[in-house]
Amino acid sequence: MGIMRLSIHTTSPTRGRRQLTKNLVAYSFVLPNLLGFAVFTLVPIVFSLGLAFMNWDGANQISWAGLDNFKRLLDDDTFKIALKNTLWYVGGTVPLTMVCSLGLAVLLNQPLRGRNIFRTIYFFPYVASLVAVAVVWNMLFFPSAGPVNEFLRALGVDNPPRWSASVDWAMPTVVMASIWRNMGYYMIIYLAALQGIPRILYESAAIDGANAWQKFRYITVPMLTPATFFISIMLTITSFKVFDLILVMTNGGPGRATNVLVLHTYNTAFRQFRFGYSSAIAMVLFALVMVITLVQFYMERRWVEYSQV
Repeated sequence: MGIMRLSIHTTSPTRGRRQLTKNLVAYSFVLPNLLGFAVFTLVPIVFSLGLAFMNWDGANQISWAGLDNFKRLLDDDTFKIALKNTLWYVGGTVPLTMVCSLGLAVLLNQPLRGRNIFRTIYFFPYVASLVAVAVVWNMLFFPSAGPVNEFLRALGVDNPPRWSASVDWAMPTVVMASIWRNMGYYMIIYLAALQGIPRILYESAAIDGANAWQKFRYITVPMLTPATFFISIMLTITSFKVFDLILVMTNGGPGRATNVLVLHTYNTAFRQFRFGYSSAIAMVLFALVMVITLVQFYMERRWVEYSQV
């Protein structure tokens, strides 16, 4: 017994040092990413939160503003228009992108000839440069001589829409460009989820006499709810922070027809040099996205089915 106790006491510190060494090695792999997150994300977020209660033009001394920046939002017509345009964009982009992605995934999940080629074609816009996508889209929908309007004129449409140059059609044009660019990426997610549905479910439904629509309605859609939930979260967040696509395509115009919250924040900070007020706008956007995301997570338990087959 004495020998056993001695061996335990002599090996325990060694084992502890080994565990400490393993922990340090693990932390050494995490540390670079953690430092990058702290320096480039966490610190700017905390600074922006504090700056929302300050007045600062980037050159003079920072002064305390309290809640004045947030009160000013209530009388800012541009902020109200940007908020409305943002909600317009999110409401149009999120559901339509999900529907198009699901439709493509179901179609390209069938045993079609050359389906891998079509999967690559539909995914390509997502990996292409967004600036190039925006420029090409503007060229396609150019009001006077674009291919789309030329085609419409050939069909007998005398006054085709002016698309991004029109107050009424600018936001729908941006929404269509966003859907076209993003649906290939979310199609891949839906494809992975579709291929994970057990075939026995469809075989059992076929034996019971279910048609194609009933299989889709009662098997495919419920089994895809985890993927649908993930896609809805990601699409909502990315849609609220849309910036570069609108900056290149319309720059918020014509007028303020496509001015969104992120673009309004950028213009207020880096063109008007009102960093405190722009931080207040950013905090409102952050709170809005957080509330909607929390609501989505709360509703998850009511419609998402994590079935085990």
